[in-house]
Amino acid sequence: MWSLIFDDLARFPELNDAVSAFRRVEICGAVDGIFLPMNRSSFPVICLCGVLLMLASLPAARSITASAAKADTGTGQPSPQAKNPDAPCASCHRKIFDSWERTPMAHASGPAAEGFIPADFTHAASGVHYRVYLQEGKVWLSYERPNAPPSRALSGKQQLLLYLGSGRRGRTWLFQREGYWYEIPINWYAKKHLWDMTPHFLKAREMPFTLPVDPGCLHCHASNVQESLPDARNHFSGPPFPRGGLTCEDCHGDPARHLAQGGKGPILNPVKLDPVRRDSVCLECHLEGEVAVVKQGRRLGEFRPGDNLFDYAVFFEDGRKAGAAGRATSQWESLLESACKRASGDRLTCTTCHDPHSSVPVEDRVAYYRSRCLSCHTGLATGHHDENRDCTSCHMPREETADIAHEQVTDHRIQIIGKSFVSPYVSQALVPIGGIQPGPRDEGIAWSLLALQGDRSAGEHAIPLLLQAERSDPKQASDSELHMELGFLEQVSGNSDRAAQEYQQALRADRFNETAGANLAVLKAQEGDFAAALPLWEAVFTHDPGASAAGIDLAVGQCRLGQAKAAEQTLRRVLVFSPDSDSARSMLLAITEGAQRCGAQ
Repeated sequence: MWSLIFDDLARFPELNDAVSAFRRVEICGAVDGIFLPMNRSSFPVICLCGVLLMLASLPAARSITASAAKADTGTGQPSPQAKNPDAPCASCHRKIFDSWERTPMAHASGPAAEGFIPADFTHAASGVHYRVYLQEGKVWLSYERPNAPPSRALSGKQQLLLYLGSGRRGRTWLFQREGYWYEIPINWYAKKHLWDMTPHFLKAREMPFTLPVDPGCLHCHASNVQESLPDARNHFSGPPFPRGGLTCEDCHGDPARHLAQGGKGPILNPVKLDPVRRDSVCLECHLEGEVAVVKQGRRLGEFRPGDNLFDYAVFFEDGRKAGAAGRATSQWESLLESACKRASGDRLTCTTCHDPHSSVPVEDRVAYYRSRCLSCHTGLATGHHDENRDCTSCHMPREETADIAHEQVTDHRIQIIGKSFVSPYVSQALVPIGGIQPGPRDEGIAWSLLALQGDRSAGEHAIPLLLQAERSDPKQASDSELHMELGFLEQVSGNSDRAAQEYQQALRADRFNETAGANLAVLKAQEGDFAAALPLWEAVFTHDPGASAAGIDLAVGQCRLGQAKAAEQTLRRVLVFSPDSDSARSMLLAITEGAQRCGAQ
């Protein structure tokens, strides 16, 4: 008998915060290997414990390779680079325009060829050799596993369409299949001038090829990001953004009225906003929090300059381990902990030290940032370590980040050497950033996200808060995320009936909630009701063909019901999007070779 099998990504226990994939729990009495994406939306999938057939008994002469091994030129090629939307601004603001065009933010994304960096890299853990190369003006990624046994054969190439990252810290590239957009498995790490796997996949034994592009991430790299289709967060009707880089309107808002009146109409100047709205312009991309919860009925992609970011989401620090923990976008949380910020209050903000319109040349940085410090600390202009004029080398040293490999981040806690640092956020609770008072729904989801990282005590906080929110607010009936989180916690706690009810409510609120659909299917399968489970898995996999866990479980269910041809078709579809999935490859080989008889009990 073939049992439900593990998601191919579940083999990588190091992926605790993988941007790419799914939460996974083995329903065997204990929680194991939970996967959370870096972004603020999550799509967990639970798989039943199972046993893979031993491949040693299968013929070694044949192999199953995905159709993805063929060259994929990809449709949905972005249109030619559009006219620079900032060009009209240059007629009045030429100096700022020219300076901005030299900043990393102006070049944070674009057509793949414009950001081309050649690669020739072999990843030791997986044995996959990657190349990024230019051919006839197009950028390609090739991948193969040289000298691999037939059961692990891998070979193919994929056209790359867009790049993300200015190249100052690093860069990655995007591709699409059937309108679903993904990040490539490898990244260029500029600080160390090397290629390596994308963060969190450094030790992966399989090639991760379904790393979904999330609109929430794109907003920090491009302007006018398109809204994804409702069935999957990385499914777009065309290119996810029309032109690369950030533009004036990302900080100054829509310039239409300003331009229509010859530059005399209203335009947003962040400096003139109240402090929270002023800071929100930067914090949209430079505030992460230990966990972040988007408020019900809101989407972060709807944020516009002049809005209050905290009207869209609640960001929490974990008071039990206060401190930014070296995350790459955690500058604001660190600054809030500094004595400088606590003493200066709203007067100290990002632009106190950073000019958003320009990048300080390397040779001028020590003098420039020293002048920023001395604007407050006037008494230290002379006599204070005159031999070292670089204030940041002692008080804001660069440290390795915890979330991005081969990267460093400046410590914005502004510490004093020899003086122990005590965070003002130390507590036994989640601490909302910005003085927000969260309701039980938002705090409950925040604790739930921590629980899904393996924190059992967080789950004990989460369930009563989520139940309180569910009971107290009639609007929660349409809150798919609340029901999904509560269903997941009930499921891993062994309360299958209550979990099923929550998942059903989540699906009524959002029929595309693939977490709820796939996990409800698992509950049905556990009851032996594969006929009820299959339509649920099929819906998830149809709307998100990169959801390999759901696809593999669908194939297992089909095989269990004697639908061998359907199972083969499903597994081949999995391999189109995840060509290095050992689980799909081995099961397909077992069925086609007759080692696994579908329908056999």
